[in-house]
Amino acid sequence: MNFQDLEVVLKVAEFRSITAAATSLDMRVATASAALKRVEASLGVELFIRTTRQLKLSPAGERYLPECQQALNTLENAKQAARAGLDILHDEIRIAVSSDLGRNIVTPWLDTFLSDYPEVSLHSNITDSHIDFYRDSIDMALRYGAPNDASMYGFKICNVPRLLCASKQYLAQHGTPQHPDELKKYNGLFYQLHDIVQDEWRFRRGDELFKVKLKGNRASNDGDLVRRWCVAGNGLAIKSSLDMSKDLLNGDVESVMAEFKPTPTELWLVCPSRQSITPTMRLLRDFLRDKTHSLLSQMVAKNILDNRVFD
Repeated sequence: MNFQDLEVVLKVAEFRSITAAATSLDMRVATASAALKRVEASLGVELFIRTTRQLKLSPAGERYLPECQQALNTLENAKQAARAGLDILHDEIRIAVSSDLGRNIVTPWLDTFLSDYPEVSLHSNITDSHIDFYRDSIDMALRYGAPNDASMYGFKICNVPRLLCASKQYLAQHGTPQHPDELKKYNGLFYQLHDIVQDEWRFRRGDELFKVKLKGNRASNDGDLVRRWCVAGNGLAIKSSLDMSKDLLNGDVESVMAEFKPTPTELWLVCPSRQSITPTMRLLRDFLRDKTHSLLSQMVAKNILDNRVFD
C-alpha cells in the first residue's frame, strides 16, 4: 500500500465513482481501479459496496477513510514543515561518497532527494581517496566505518555485512569454494587502500577466525572497478553488501561460503563538527536510513542476508 493508492481511494469516496476519481487525478480508469483493489487487498476488507449505479461506503470504509484522510493530512503538513526548514540554515548538499556506493547506489537516491526538495542543490565528490573537509570544500561524507577522529561527528546509517562474491560464470568454470582454506586455488580481486593491497582476507565462523592470503591478477584503489571485475567473472572479491546489492538481487553474482563471515562494517554520515549539522543534513540522514533499510530488507527477503543486519 502506498500514499498514491490511498489518495485514489479518497477521491473515489469523494466522487462515489472510480471513473470520476480517475478523471480528477488525470489517470486511466484501470489504474484507479487497480489502486482501489490493492488497498482493499492490503486491508482485507471492502471499503465500498458496489451496485450497478454507484459506489457506497461500506461500514469498514466509513471507519477507515476519515482516519486515512487525517493521516495523509498530517504527513503533508510534516512534509511542508520539513521543507520550510531547508532554507533556515543551509540549501546545499556538499557530500563525498565512495566510488562504488556513490556511482551505483547513492546517486539515484540523491536525485530522488533533490526532486522531493527542489530548494536543495548538490555538489557531489565521488572518490575512494581520503577526504579533507576543508581542502575539498565538503560538508559531509558518506563512508564505511565509524569516524575514528574525535573531532568528527557522525550519524550511523546502517549495519553493512561484507560478502565473498563471485559471478555464476566464474563459479561454473572454477567450482564453488566451501572453506577458506580452499581460496588459495582461486583468483582474488583486491581493493587497494593507501597503497596497501588487501590480499589477506579474514573470515569468522562462530568463535573461529580464519586468515587466508590469496593470489590475484587484479588490484585497484577504485571499489567500483573491483565490483565490475567480479561481475565480469574474473575472480572472487570481498565487497560491501550495499555495493553489490543490485548484482546480488539480479542474480549476476552470488554470495559464496555464507557461513564464513568477512569482517562487517557500518555506513556513517560524518561531518567536521556538531556545529556543521544542518536541517538539510538531518533530512538526508533520515532519507538514507529509509533507503538503506529498504535495500537491506530486499536482500533479507531473498536470503542473501539474515535479519541480524538490523540488530
